[in-house]
Amino acid sequence: MADHVIEFTRSEPLTMGVELELQILNNRDHNLVRGASDLLARIEKKKHPGDIKPEITESMIEISTVVHTRHDPLLAELRAIRDVLVDNGDRLNLSLCGGGAHPFQQWSERRIYDTPRFRHVSELYGYLAKQFTVFGQHIHIGCANGDDALYLTHALSRYIPHFIALSAASPFYQGEDTAFDSSRLTAVNAFPLSGRAPFLQKWDDFQAYFAKMRGFGIVESMKDFYWDIRPKPEYGTIEIRVCDTPLTIADAAALAGYAQALCHHLLESRRELASEDIYLVYNYNRFQACRFGLEGELIDPHTRERLALSKDIVGTAGRLGRNGETLGADAALERVIRIAATKENGARWMRNALKSAGSLPDVVRLQSEKWRSG
Repeated sequence: MADHVIEFTRSEPLTMGVELELQILNNRDHNLVRGASDLLARIEKKKHPGDIKPEITESMIEISTVVHTRHDPLLAELRAIRDVLVDNGDRLNLSLCGGGAHPFQQWSERRIYDTPRFRHVSELYGYLAKQFTVFGQHIHIGCANGDDALYLTHALSRYIPHFIALSAASPFYQGEDTAFDSSRLTAVNAFPLSGRAPFLQKWDDFQAYFAKMRGFGIVESMKDFYWDIRPKPEYGTIEIRVCDTPLTIADAAALAGYAQALCHHLLESRRELASEDIYLVYNYNRFQACRFGLEGELIDPHTRERLALSKDIVGTAGRLGRNGETLGADAALERVIRIAATKENGARWMRNALKSAGSLPDVVRLQSEKWRSG
């Protein structure tokens, strides 16, 4: 095959995996600190589950799980990885926390982690690379083939606001309340290949598109696309990329279980995606979720109804009961329903923490305590 052809590796449908980007903090004022190299060097000597690796700046670290079929083992593995990080961080006088953006760090103080890819990104994107010190959760769902991956990529666009609002945990940035529940996605939007994937429904058509983009010299691999949802052909998955890193492991696992149950339903129902019209309301819905979180609204691209986002999540997760039972995602769906019904996402928790604690450093300290125990 020509080197520009990307084959889709079949994986077991509806398997799942999670990646989480985490903040590395000093214990003095709870600002970000250049601790990735020291933490990774220490952890390399320890046996641990999953994968722990650097991210684009020295103040970040990324963890990822192995492939799972059910929610409970995924949650258990994430907790085990968390415990390894917390224990070794303590020995280096470092803390970790979730959240989509550090509330008061200054991007100009960040340092790029020294790998060839991160150096390339920094050289290409300039200051945007350091501003990309934001922290997200990526959810992978296994697909039998490339056509199914593209179907889910588009079918899930209706529900992208759900994942944004449920996970939103970046209300503060550079010391200010942004008035957004998720300010993190604004940093992602600055990249030229962000947003949504092109409306292609057959893998052969996607291969032709990729070949053209590569021919223009715009991309070299799928990593160069920063889409909200993208196929990941080398893994045989789709990757949902809009979530802020939640404040707890339990919330991260619940989001993955919700995605798995939702994909199970979508693959069963196979609603026809007749045209690109499904994306006419996409940016509006995405903005509503970023700006207002669970207080936002959503326009259904199929029915044209205006819906309260929190109620739409509760209704959708409630209808997935049989899917959740089949997959062992019952607890995940219950947690999603509780978050949506109470409108208690991470952003609300952080704003309430500021009211009670009085300062942003104290908010981050409380975030790290929540990450450790939540």
